[in-house]
Amino acid sequence: MNKSDLFFSQQNMNLLCRDESCSVYQMKNETGDGTATYYEVYPGIGVMYNDFHMEHCPSRKFEQNTHTFAIHHCREGRVEWEVSNGAYLYLASGDIMLDSSATENNHCSFPVSHYHGITVTISVPEAVEGLGDLLSLFSIDLEQIEQQFALKTRPFIMHGNSVPDHVISELYQVPDNIRLEYLRVKILELLVTLRTVDPTVLGVERPYFYKTQVEKVKAIMSFMTNEPERHFTMEELSEKFDISTSALKQCFKGVYGTAIYTYMRNYRMDLAASLLTQTDEPITVIAGKVGYTNTSKFSEAFKKVKGKTPLEYRKIKI
Repeated sequence: MNKSDLFFSQQNMNLLCRDESCSVYQMKNETGDGTATYYEVYPGIGVMYNDFHMEHCPSRKFEQNTHTFAIHHCREGRVEWEVSNGAYLYLASGDIMLDSSATENNHCSFPVSHYHGITVTISVPEAVEGLGDLLSLFSIDLEQIEQQFALKTRPFIMHGNSVPDHVISELYQVPDNIRLEYLRVKILELLVTLRTVDPTVLGVERPYFYKTQVEKVKAIMSFMTNEPERHFTMEELSEKFDISTSALKQCFKGVYGTAIYTYMRNYRMDLAASLLTQTDEPITVIAGKVGYTNTSKFSEAFKKVKGKTPLEYRKIKI
C-alpha cells in the first residue's frame, strides 16, 4: 500500500480507480457519498479535488508527530471543522483556509450536505528534502509561511479578492491532458503568492461555536424540517431547545450560512418543487404541506424562489 492509499484508508476512503497521474478515493455512509481525486504533484505536496454529497464523515486520523499544513478552498457548499476540543469553525463558499497538523481539526462534516473544493496538502520535511533547490529558486520558505499565518495557533481564513484566490480559481479549469504539469506550475505560483498576503488585512475573523450550541441548532433544523407545514417563532424554538434567541440566530447562520427564515423558506420551496414534479397532488394540497393555507401566497412565495409559479413549474418539468 503506497503512502496516499494508506492516508485515505485512515480517512475511511477506498480506492475507486487510478491512472498514471491521479487516484480517486470514495467514501460512503448512510448520509451519502463523496470522492477525492488526488494528484501527487511533488514529493510531499498533493492536490485533492473534493466532491462530497453527504452530511458527515468519520473523524480524520493523522500519523503522530507529522509536520504538515494544508490550503483548503471551498467552491460550493459548506464545511464544519472542529478546530479545538468542542469548538467549531465553518468554511463557506469562496473561503480559503490554511491549517496545520499542529492544531486539532479531526472532525469534519457538511451542514448543507454537499461540498466541492480543493485541498493542497504539504508535508514540510518531505517537501524541503525533495524540493530544496526548487523552493529556494522561487524563495519559498514553507516554515515561514506557517509563521506568517500563525498556523500553529489556529487556522487562518481569507475570502476572495486576493492573488492566491485568483490562482486557486484557475485550478478548476484545466485540460486533462496537461493537468499534472499545470498543477506543478500553479502550486509553486500559489506558494509564491502567499507572500503577498497581509494576514492583518485579508484575514477573516470567523466566530467559533461550541458543541452544545451546534448540537441544539442541528436539532432545531431537524425539528423544523420534519414539520414543514408548521411555522415556529424564534421564541418557541428558544424555549423548547433551551437556547437564547440571539445565540440561536447567530449559531444557525454560522452553521448553515443563512438565517432560519431564509433556510426554511428555501427548504419549503425545494420540497414543494419536488412534490410538483413527482406527484399529481393538487397545488392546494402541496401548499398546505409546506405551511401555506393561502394558495395565492404560496404561488407568490414559490415564484420568488424558483422564478416560476407552481403551475408553470409543473408544466415545464413534466
